[in-house]
Amino acid sequence: MQAEIITIGDEILIGQIVDTNSAYISKELNKIGISVYQITSVQDEHTHILTALSEANNRSDLVIVTGGLGPTKDDITKQTFCDFFEDHLVENQEVLKIIHELFRRVVKQPPLPSNLTQALVPSKAEVLPNSFGTAPGLWMQQDKTVFISLPGVPYEMKALMQEEVLPKLQERFQRPYIYHKTILTYGMGESAIAELIKDWETALPTNIKLAYLPNLGRVRLRLSSRGPNKKEVIKGVENQIKTVLPLIESVFVGFEEEGHLEVIIGELLSKRKQTLSIAESCTGGQIAELITAKSGASAFFKGSVTTYATQTKIDVLNVSEALINEHTVVSAQVAEAMASQVQKLFKTEFAISTTGIAGPTKGDALDEVGTVFIAIASPNGLFSEKFNFGNNRKKVIERATNKALELLRKEILKN
Repeated sequence: MQAEIITIGDEILIGQIVDTNSAYISKELNKIGISVYQITSVQDEHTHILTALSEANNRSDLVIVTGGLGPTKDDITKQTFCDFFEDHLVENQEVLKIIHELFRRVVKQPPLPSNLTQALVPSKAEVLPNSFGTAPGLWMQQDKTVFISLPGVPYEMKALMQEEVLPKLQERFQRPYIYHKTILTYGMGESAIAELIKDWETALPTNIKLAYLPNLGRVRLRLSSRGPNKKEVIKGVENQIKTVLPLIESVFVGFEEEGHLEVIIGELLSKRKQTLSIAESCTGGQIAELITAKSGASAFFKGSVTTYATQTKIDVLNVSEALINEHTVVSAQVAEAMASQVQKLFKTEFAISTTGIAGPTKGDALDEVGTVFIAIASPNGLFSEKFNFGNNRKKVIERATNKALELLRKEILKN
């Protein structure tokens, strides 16, 4: 079964908002064996929407439309659906009841006439009740293609997907089983990994696809397969995983389905009943943000300091001013002092520190833009490494963050 997503809204096309709805819908459809063939964004314009619907009807089995279902004049999806299906709007009593109840319970005042127009739906549509808003979802069919219209408000769309759309799709359509498994690697580039596994990749069965997903300092390898037999699909991918892991053992850190590297680190520390603290300068708190993104981090993460200014390193971390004057603030000695001091401050087994020049200018620093020192303090000692991550500020920060996590994981496994 092949699906297509159409998002409606000028705000997407002018870059005012990011289309996160399509990513969510694609992911959820994929889980139930439905592949997304194309994603299209169109203006709040009648002809543009009609053209998108017509083209999608010719190539897809399922079309999910989001946006344009509000009570204002720029929301024209329902009327355009009527024109496309040669239909007309009728008042739906179930939707009308939901609107009145929502206003009574949440808004605490009667709905406006414009709000009540939300109860007008195409007469041929199967209504999908929206428990979080006034705009219902709509399910319609043209020839062999199912069209589903959902509100653009993300939490309303997600609720309708989970409560109405996905259950109905699973009940009404036969779908293949789709399986993905994503390997996480750190510390080696895409081309180098491809060279390591080229013979294995060449020998992959035709029903298993490999995708390289590179990022700054890390590469994900996604294996995908589909078929009617769930057990056989999973077995085929898992057998290939077992074959490729020995080839990339030095850079393999885990599987994306189990969580990203920061999650893996948290699980390692929690299992060992060890703790972590962080002192950041050039990374500006990004390492701590990743570490604390998942609930439960307080079991192993004791705290962090973002000592961005030189004086803050002296005042908060008690890094020696003489040490800074002798070696400069961007140096192995200062990075190690930061890690050692934050380890003492929070009384943790492990500590990370970063100090560097993210750019775009280097000021009065001696080193070039992109120079970063990362230090790790552990029960077995203290060390630092020097890197140059280029001259793009955002990339320097992301690469330094990823490299710090990579070094920390390796050090945890040694202890």
